[in-house]
This record gives sequence, C-alpha cells and structure tokens, in this order.
Amino acid sequence: MESQPLQEPTATAPAAGEEAAGAPPAVVPGKEFTRTCKGLVVVLIGGYVLLQLLPSSLNYLAIIPSKTIPYVWTVFTAGYIEQVLPGAIGSSLGLLFCGKDIEPVWGRKEFLKFIILVNSICGVLAFCFAIGLYYVTGKESFLVTPLSGFHGCLAGFLVALKQLLPNLELPMCFFWKIKAKWMPFFVVCFSSIMAFIVPDSINFLPTLVSGMYVSWLYLRYFQRNPLTGLRGDPSDDFSFPSLFPAAMRPVTDPVANLFDRMLCARSRPSEVALPVSDPTKASRRRERAERVLEERLAGEHAADTEAPAHGHGTAED
Repeated sequence: MESQPLQEPTATAPAAGEEAAGAPPAVVPGKEFTRTCKGLVVVLIGGYVLLQLLPSSLNYLAIIPSKTIPYVWTVFTAGYIEQVLPGAIGSSLGLLFCGKDIEPVWGRKEFLKFIILVNSICGVLAFCFAIGLYYVTGKESFLVTPLSGFHGCLAGFLVALKQLLPNLELPMCFFWKIKAKWMPFFVVCFSSIMAFIVPDSINFLPTLVSGMYVSWLYLRYFQRNPLTGLRGDPSDDFSFPSLFPAAMRPVTDPVANLFDRMLCARSRPSEVALPVSDPTKASRRRERAERVLEERLAGEHAADTEAPAHGHGTAED
C-alpha cells in the first residue's frame, strides 16, 4: 500500500521569501472524508455488529486480562472493537473528522501505521494497567472486565491535530469551541473528572492517557515529517510542556528535560549531520569556527582601511 501524495488543499502557497528559506507549506483543514477513514468506519461498525450477533466473540477480540495469555492477539484487535453503540458512533465520527485533516498530510501508509502503532501499544499498556490495579486493590473485576475501543487512537489524533493545526477550532457543544492545541489537556481533565463521577469510566482513562502519550512520543521523536523531511518535531510549540497550561511548567519541564536527554538525537535532526557525536566537541568546533570567521573579517577590515591611507600618501608624494 503506497503513501498518498500531498493533496493541494492541505498546503497554501508560501509567502514571499519562505520558499527560499525552505519553510514547510502551511496545513489547512481537509474538506472531504478520505477513503481510508470510510473503510475503517466499516471495520468499527462491523466489529460492533459482530458482538451483537456473536456475543461470545468478545472473549477473543477484546482484552480480558485474565485471558490475555494465551490470547495475546487481543492487544492488537481490541482497539477496533466497540462494545456499545454510542462508542461505535462516536469513534466513527471522530475518525472521519480527524482523518480528513490528518491523512492528506501524512499519506495513507503513514496514517495506517500511526493507527496500528497507537492501538497496539495502548492495548499492551491497558493490560499492564489492569494487572497493576488488581495487585494494588485485590479486586478481581479488573481481571475479567473486557477492555476495548478506538478511544486511545482518537486521543492520539487530538495530539496530531495540535501539531498540524493548533489553531483549528473544534466544536464541543452548542456554540462552544476549543482550539486543537488545548484539546489533549481538556480531554485528560474531563476524563479524570468523569472517572470520579462514574466509576466504570475509569477503564477508559488509561487508554486515553496512553494514547496521547504514545502518539506525542512518536510524533515528537520518531515520525519522518512529510512537510519538512526531518525525523520528529523538535519545535517548542510541540514540546511536552506545550500540552499543558503555562502554570504547570514547574511540573512539566523536568519531564520534558528527561525526554530530551533520552531522545535528543532524534529530536534534533539538524545536529545529526555533525561528524562528532559529543555535544562538547561540537560546541568547541562551532566556537573555533566563529573565532576564525571573526579574525578573517577583522583582517579584511584592516586591509580595507590601510589601502585608502596608503593611496593618499602616495598621491601627496
């Protein structure tokens, strides 16, 4: 399956001087639902219908921690199985509206890769979280409750929209809209509050949080950006603290620094081209180059000032 080329509606013409500077084209919202998203909606609705016709299939498609071993494949299939009709409808609408903005920029191959990666890792983390809750609380319900749904990937889409269209206003309810760059934080806060109000909804919280976390890590450090050709997105607008309000920086900055220390080689692709890997040596090379340049400019300036003075003295003689 080949990656789709960038479609014209996804980029605007660069302003004067931007093309020469190598600035990537601006991303604009898509206008039509993509064929890939429509196909995935069929998968989500089909999974829901299958559960209604064969309820026992839930044991083989959803993550049930007590049965995940030997049913290991459920960590890969659970992300595409919706157990209730509102979940199937909500996931389908979220996939269509988010996918029409994301897929034309990334291409079909990268879009599907992102979905498979996020859903699979979310499945593994949901299993680990349920096992951890069982050992902490001793409640067997955490071992037998089926875990499934596309909401982890939808949370990842919100992070992707923050990267591509941070100022896009997403409708919430009635006339209230919120910018895409604040949607991840809003969803985490809302889901955390609902986990206390409706105890059963706590099963969704780990998948939502892990979906955002995994997608941010992938987009920040590993994905090859189709707009810039570089791996990852080291911009300050997509840093870990940017996912939260400025008031939370005392908490988020240490976490961001930890990520940079572990994965800085991937987050700063411009430095990979240096022939040395030691940052100290690279810094010394840049300082020596700057000194050489300053000495050369000073020498040229001195030569320029001496030449007119010498010519004036010769004319007087």
